[in-house]
Amino acid sequence: MLKKIAVEHLQLGMHIHEFCGSWMDHPFWRTKFVLDDPEDLRQIRACGIKEVWIDVHKGLDVAGPTKQEAEAQIDAALERIAQPREARQRAALAEEVQRAAKICAKGKEAVVSMFQEVRMGKAIDHAAAGALVEEISDSVLRNPGALISLARLKTADDYTYMHSVAVCALMVALARQLGLDEQSSREAGHAGLLHDLGKAVMPMEVLNKPGKLTDEEFRVIKSHPVEGHRMLVEGGAVGAIPLDVCLHHHEKVDGSGYPQGLKDAEISLFAKMGAVCDVYDAITSNRPYKAGWDPAESIRKMTEWSKGHFDERVFQAFVKSIGIYPVGSLVRLSSGRLGVVVEQSEKSLLAPRVKVFFSGKSQTYIAPEVVDLSRPGTAEKIAGREDAAKWGIKDLDRFWAAP
Repeated sequence: MLKKIAVEHLQLGMHIHEFCGSWMDHPFWRTKFVLDDPEDLRQIRACGIKEVWIDVHKGLDVAGPTKQEAEAQIDAALERIAQPREARQRAALAEEVQRAAKICAKGKEAVVSMFQEVRMGKAIDHAAAGALVEEISDSVLRNPGALISLARLKTADDYTYMHSVAVCALMVALARQLGLDEQSSREAGHAGLLHDLGKAVMPMEVLNKPGKLTDEEFRVIKSHPVEGHRMLVEGGAVGAIPLDVCLHHHEKVDGSGYPQGLKDAEISLFAKMGAVCDVYDAITSNRPYKAGWDPAESIRKMTEWSKGHFDERVFQAFVKSIGIYPVGSLVRLSSGRLGVVVEQSEKSLLAPRVKVFFSGKSQTYIAPEVVDLSRPGTAEKIAGREDAAKWGIKDLDRFWAAP
């Protein structure tokens, strides 16, 4: 039997079933455990969470809620109903970047813990994974460019873990672009989070090898979809969509993918989505063996590969979801000024908001200025993408990631 109680009534020996409030508000990866450590109790009371659900069949009980607590619970529920998630206003990039940074940091910790538990033969805490997907989905809804672009800024050492967070966010954004309902979008996000679970049991020396893999090492790495699928099946409690994407995100529409060499219609919509999101994050990220490509250059490369690799409809929707010039792309305007894309425009994929900071004519830094290329009367337009190294520009991402 589940019971919601105030944290001041929480005591050692109780079985916590779920924390009330945002996944970001508490310091734990797992949400279901017996509270037997005084330090855990201290952290719960200090983190700002006001209430928790306990399972009285698995731990100690407590007296029922007071009349005041019961009334507060009803008021909170009515407030949630009155303010549906879809009604929230789109957040400005600078505002959402700050929230997204916290989600990325905690998301990495969660995926690291999840991989460690899998290596030890433990089942995944799907409730906790679902809470992470919820936070990522909400951030994407508020402003898709923030978290998706921040998750791209991973180090080579972080890649395996942050890749899962990034693909989750990309899958949610793509699902919404394709017009999928909220439940399907959440399932797509869950699939993105778990798609590379099989890498948890890959040899670390192969997974993080800085050079080219041998044929035998590549054969080992190619087994990760099957291994991940096996672990999800054995663990249970995961839906058909995450299972499908985990097994088939490396399939290609021309049949040259793995592990089953499926072709076109044999590959599900969600697996096709997973293939696009997985590749985009992989090629834009710093890896042990190469630096990531510029986002706009990556879109151009993927366009070249799309006929044999990706489903055309899914790829076109993906481009619409992140832009032809994604956030973080360095572009040259018709005036000769250089700037970084900071936000997409709902009016045109070719007219994002750009923070200009460099004069291509004088080859010097200038005072930063945000130019909305979609605003009526704006004379400037994007003349082309640019390579930061060509102009000696270092740490490009500070121009869009900083408020």
